[in-house]
Amino acid sequence: MARAVALTCGDPAGIGPEIAAKAWQNLQTDVPFFWIGDPRHLPIGTQVARIDHPNEASDAAKYGLPVMPHNFPGAVCPGAPSPSNARAVVQVIERAVRITMSGDAAAICTAPVSKKVLADHAGFPHPGHTEFLAALGGVERSVMMLAADELKVVPVTIHIPLRDVPSTLTQATLKDTLRIVHAALIRDFAIPAPRIAVAGLNPHAGEGGLLGQEDDAVIRPVCDALRAEGLQITGPLPADTMFHAAARATYDAAVAMYHDQALIPIKTLAFDRGVNITLGLPFVRTSPDHGTAFDIAGQNKADPTSLIEAIKVAHRMADARAATPT
Repeated sequence: MARAVALTCGDPAGIGPEIAAKAWQNLQTDVPFFWIGDPRHLPIGTQVARIDHPNEASDAAKYGLPVMPHNFPGAVCPGAPSPSNARAVVQVIERAVRITMSGDAAAICTAPVSKKVLADHAGFPHPGHTEFLAALGGVERSVMMLAADELKVVPVTIHIPLRDVPSTLTQATLKDTLRIVHAALIRDFAIPAPRIAVAGLNPHAGEGGLLGQEDDAVIRPVCDALRAEGLQITGPLPADTMFHAAARATYDAAVAMYHDQALIPIKTLAFDRGVNITLGLPFVRTSPDHGTAFDIAGQNKADPTSLIEAIKVAHRMADARAATPT
């Protein structure tokens, strides 16, 4: 019997409970997963199948959304996050990591949280989910990938002001990112000889220094060094010519230098189907590529497509990881 994916509840005042219920309606027993959260937060009328252990999820899914209950202290009003529930949101993530690292679950899929709510009311010291999961997994650094059938793309720098990108982008950071991406494509996506395209930072990849020095001073030496080690790396390339269909056919993943350089193309190609993946962890973690959507919470308007894809991708990655020799 296939192990199930552990799905965290996210902020219960957001759309997480709604899309979890809709995901079960779509997947049922086809792709086993279970939800960790307070059943009282699920939409009225949701069929719930309570479980005590992850190995019960596959059978329970015949009867309802498999739920591993986790009590929350405060009431929930959709669209209005409750400070009293912030700590429980964090505890659910911690619980999912323990379950998955023990081997009882195949992977983790996380529903969206409000980083501000956690920082203000749960003493949460991390910039977001990714950094928290890295700490729980005992790794110094992890990498964010956005993935869909059309494109897999990784930003080297993420949630920082654009003016800070050049000083943050170092040879060490870029080399570390490329190594993590290369290893993950082999281990988690079953691509034995990954091809990675690397974007330049400046227009036209600096055009020989005319439009900026970082491409030749930082990015090119790293690409050259890793190519010399045998990695199939192309770049630095002008970012504006990297994402059309013919270009995408030449690589398995693209590495971009900053947030929007990576996210604009994938959200253009697959806005509702993109999946957020954390690479470099000792467990598989995915999430939908959207936020809590407090503005539509509780209105039965939330689209579960990205969450459904995230659960499916988590299963495929876990299967690939299990089949890849370490």
